[in-house]
Amino acid sequence: MPRPILATVHTQAFRNNLERARRAAPDARVWAVVKANAYGHGIERAFEGLRGADGFALLDLNEAQRVRDLGWRGPILLLEGAFELRDLELCSRLDLWHTVHCDAQIDMLAAHKTNVPQRVFLKMNSGMNRLGFTPERYRSAWTRLNALPQVDEISLMTHFSDADGPTGVAAQMAHFAATTHDLPGERSLSNSAATLRHTVDPAQVAAHPERLVVSDWVRPGIALYGSAPDFPAHSAADWGLQASMTLTAKIIATQSLSAGASVGYGSSFVAENDMRIGVVACGYADGYPRLCPTGTPVLVDGVRTRTVGRVSMDMITVDLTPVPQAGSGSSVTLWGVAANGATQSIDEVAACAQTVGYELMCGLANRVPVEVSL
Repeated sequence: MPRPILATVHTQAFRNNLERARRAAPDARVWAVVKANAYGHGIERAFEGLRGADGFALLDLNEAQRVRDLGWRGPILLLEGAFELRDLELCSRLDLWHTVHCDAQIDMLAAHKTNVPQRVFLKMNSGMNRLGFTPERYRSAWTRLNALPQVDEISLMTHFSDADGPTGVAAQMAHFAATTHDLPGERSLSNSAATLRHTVDPAQVAAHPERLVVSDWVRPGIALYGSAPDFPAHSAADWGLQASMTLTAKIIATQSLSAGASVGYGSSFVAENDMRIGVVACGYADGYPRLCPTGTPVLVDGVRTRTVGRVSMDMITVDLTPVPQAGSGSSVTLWGVAANGATQSIDEVAACAQTVGYELMCGLANRVPVEVSL
């Protein structure tokens, strides 16, 4: 029989999370961000749950081709734009919209031979200091693009560095608004954190002047996958998000430890009292973080308990004290939703490993079988 470990992708969770993003920004259209193979879920698996979006945003031309092959005829946005001149040929063939964030990309467009002008999103570096034109250079870049016959409509975009924390978006918004106030074109500003934390219905602007009103496009990513963009300030449940991925395995053996006995490499966990532990068919080779320490939460048969000892390549060990009836064959939910409806937050597991839920999703190993739940 196959090794007892399984990842499940939840179509209904995608639908719920997409609708949650729409409610947060009711006047905006929504890009469903599916970069990194839909954050490790698989574009083909995520597509059905996200096809209600207004467009798909990603990085890779091969992924754009896959979205088109699934039958999507709406907008697709390349978030980092073209990397070389020949990329623009595929942009033309696949009818892709693409970001322009540097002079080299404008030069490529000027050299591109096409009869069909392209839709571009001109990116401002409003404070993230990764990609984009500074406010001082943004308008000259817009002028260059606007003069090119290869360019159709120019949309305006930026990306917030601190939407998930107390710094917020006010300073970056001030840069963006001051620079673009009289430029035509749709705006795309908000990632997941900004969409959930810094948008408000226009009717409520007077009551919430500190919050951002988004009127054209928002770009939710991690929120679509059921992870809170500002954990631990808020949980996924606080935002009304549902887990889009569940990772489960089974207990394949049990051990009884006497007080003073240890388990695993380095004997890093020593039992204070007599206890039973379960050996679970999941390890860091499956994508479970090796850095997760003793005490990382898991669900055994839907009951919350903890890991004990080090995570090894193929196994982890868990404390069965809260679930004495558990034994070989019992189900272990590493993250996601257990059979009884209990949820183990991926964000909580990630925090124990000193990382974020994004990394756990993207790090799911190829050897883990995946099924789709409708």
